[in-house]
Amino acid sequence: MDGRTIGLDPWSQTVGWLTMQSASTNARARESQRADESVARRQRCISTELAHANVAVSVIDRPTASTATVAWCDPSSCRYGDQVWRASVARQAGTCALSGRSIGRGDAIYRPRACRPSPLNAGAMILAAVVEGVPRG
Repeated sequence: MDGRTIGLDPWSQTVGWLTMQSASTNARARESQRADESVARRQRCISTELAHANVAVSVIDRPTASTATVAWCDPSSCRYGDQVWRASVARQAGTCALSGRSIGRGDAIYRPRACRPSPLNAGAMILAAVVEGVPRG
């Protein structure tokens, strides 16, 4: 041994640096995604009547007895041409996005199918009686 320090080769140093940068970037991306989801949840808490006042909604199809395909067009936020909604029970009072009728907690409704990221209309509801009036395709 001649007393020289043995260090990592440049390739190993580069790979190590890139690994650390990637981990840092992924952590920041996850934090940003959590913040975005939190904002979306708060926005969905706006009164259903106000949030969906200018929305065009129509039931396109009834693929099964417990699902409906809905076209949703909100000129101020989103458009879903063939969104799948599922039968459910209202967890809170609201307004039917299709008929404008009141929805009480516990009423039979349809709501957008849960997915990630949550759709902007995730808090919307349509009374089951209104959806079930549309023939199944």
